[in-house]
Amino acid sequence: MDGVIGSIIGGLVLGLIIGPLGRLVLPGKQNISLGMTIVIGAAAAIVGGLIADAMGVGDTSGIDWIKLFIQVALAAVGVSVYIGMAGRKAN
Repeated sequence: MDGVIGSIIGGLVLGLIIGPLGRLVLPGKQNISLGMTIVIGAAAAIVGGLIADAMGVGDTSGIDWIKLFIQVALAAVGVSVYIGMAGRKAN
């Protein structure tokens, strides 16, 4: 149980970093709240970590650049999808 709670808390903390990085790599201004950015970033951090672990690059010596790239890319995709879905609801 502690592992699951630790993963969720870790994901939320990483979401503070990964979410804004995902927005940063997208061109233009995104109309999305900070809270949703963090939620998307947290999900991207958790899923990206699982993907990196499955690929065998989730835990390396030093900075896990491949894992970070996967997480930021997933956050950028998540923000793009959210913006696309929110835009459709507004019309």
